[in-house]
Amino acid sequence: MTGKIVLITGANSGIGFEAAVRIARMGAHVVMVARNRLKAETAIAAARERSGSDRFSLMLCDVSSTKEVRRLAAEILAKIPRLDVLVNNAGSVNDVRRITGEGLEQTFAANYLGHFLLTHLLLPLLKSSAPSRIVNVSSMAHRQGTLDFDNLQFEKGGFSTMRAYSRSKLAQILFTHELAGRLAGTGVTVNSLHPGAVATRIWSHAPWFTRPVLALAQLFMLTPEQGADRIVYLATSPEVEGETGGYYDKNKRVDPSAVTRDRAIAARLWEESVRLTQPVSL
Repeated sequence: MTGKIVLITGANSGIGFEAAVRIARMGAHVVMVARNRLKAETAIAAARERSGSDRFSLMLCDVSSTKEVRRLAAEILAKIPRLDVLVNNAGSVNDVRRITGEGLEQTFAANYLGHFLLTHLLLPLLKSSAPSRIVNVSSMAHRQGTLDFDNLQFEKGGFSTMRAYSRSKLAQILFTHELAGRLAGTGVTVNSLHPGAVATRIWSHAPWFTRPVLALAQLFMLTPEQGADRIVYLATSPEVEGETGGYYDKNKRVDPSAVTRDRAIAARLWEESVRLTQPVSL
């Protein structure tokens, strides 16, 4: 990875942080994207110490905000000469339905729509840097996900923490498949993955009544280092060079849920995502 530039969203903690450390050790320059400056500066100092590398940059962005994503993309395009790997990792869960400043459901925006927009805005740089890779961190929770285009962001009710989370992860995989087809022949690949059940802080905003169960479950979960292995594999391994449109679990390409292979649903989600984020057209 020497000489390559890798950008990771949600890189100040959890699997994003561990992936940043691992990839920097391999010789890449890692751009760590995070929301909070103080936490991010602490994380980048720790990453330098852990990796033995000073090849890190820090950029701030709340990926649930389309305004901030546009600012981030503009900063990247102005400062970074190439982009070899984009890792769309940032994510969140919510105990109640929350709305962003742009009127988007926060879980859907943070886990999916923000990355949909960021990827679109960075595609010119990814194409000019080809062969390059896009890695979308999804979840096996997508298998419980549903899409209701008449109530996509639960604006008509029906919100729950897991319904919103699984829907956002399902959307990520549908996006991965659709984008892979649209990028055919460009040298840019895109794949998604399930990192495993990892003990991270993402579930700190789950409903209060689930927290004792989650605390017990975390005793049996993977460590962030183990979960990061799956990101590092898709971002760097020569074994997946040229592979695109796949969903990976334990570093093996597996079949996601049946709905993710429905091209009509993927195309409709794409159109709806364009309407909600208004990116530059491919």
